Amino acid sequence: MDLLLSFSWMFWLLACIGVLLTGISKSGFAGGVGVISVPLMSLYIGPVQAAAIMLPLLILMDYFSVRAWWHSKRVDLLKIMVPGAVLGIFVGYLLFGYLNDDILRLLLGILSIGFALWGLLNGSKLGQGGSPIVGTISSMVAGFTSFIAHAGGPPMNFYLIPMKLPRAEFLGTAVVFLAIVNLVKLVAYGVLGQINTDNLLVGLVMAPVAWIGIRLGLVIHHKLDDKLFYRIILIMLLIVGVKLVYDGF
Repeated sequence: MDLLLSFSWMFWLLACIGVLLTGISKSGFAGGVGVISVPLMSLYIGPVQAAAIMLPLLILMDYFSVRAWWHSKRVDLLKIMVPGAVLGIFVGYLLFGYLNDDILRLLLGILSIGFALWGLLNGSKLGQGGSPIVGTISSMVAGFTSFIAHAGGPPMNFYLIPMKLPRAEFLGTAVVFLAIVNLVKLVAYGVLGQINTDNLLVGLVMAPVAWIGIRLGLVIHHKLDDKLFYRIILIMLLIVGVKLVYDGF
């Protein structure tokens, strides 16, 4: 209880907003704004602790998201994506403690902004892609950035969005991919001593917010058509990219 009271009310407000947006994002928009949660909490606690608090919550969200979209996944795409992501996570594990978070945020933000603008301005051309090489590289980056700050959504979307998959296939593939990534990260975080009682307790308090976010995401998803759906994802990428670039500076 003393630990919970040690955090300011502003931390709890920002943490709940981040968790709620992440839940909505994971169940209805394939992680488009999930990256925001760690930067929000990092305004009041260290980014490493923020990432450690979020990981069990992400896995809880993954459970509900995977249940909803499991049968829509594209196994052929996952076979390309998962090995690259595991390699990216391993690189993050090896470099843990030696990474410059600001440079990472800056590069990821530039990538997100560039792709979002390209997609929004050239929507009619969006649909070329699907190269296994692009899939492997994007997934490696997704694994690495996800390990550092749970920011695997933008690199993953860089590969998946240009294929213009049917909405259900896009969501199914994305949520299963991110769930696998988070489970692999759980092992790495555990080895590094980041999964401890204090962080788990904070995550447990915010678990109901995560569940609400998941349910809201499923409701919102069913009210949008495909064209608007992809435009929202691209706008989310743009907003996230601007936030990351700002944090990087």
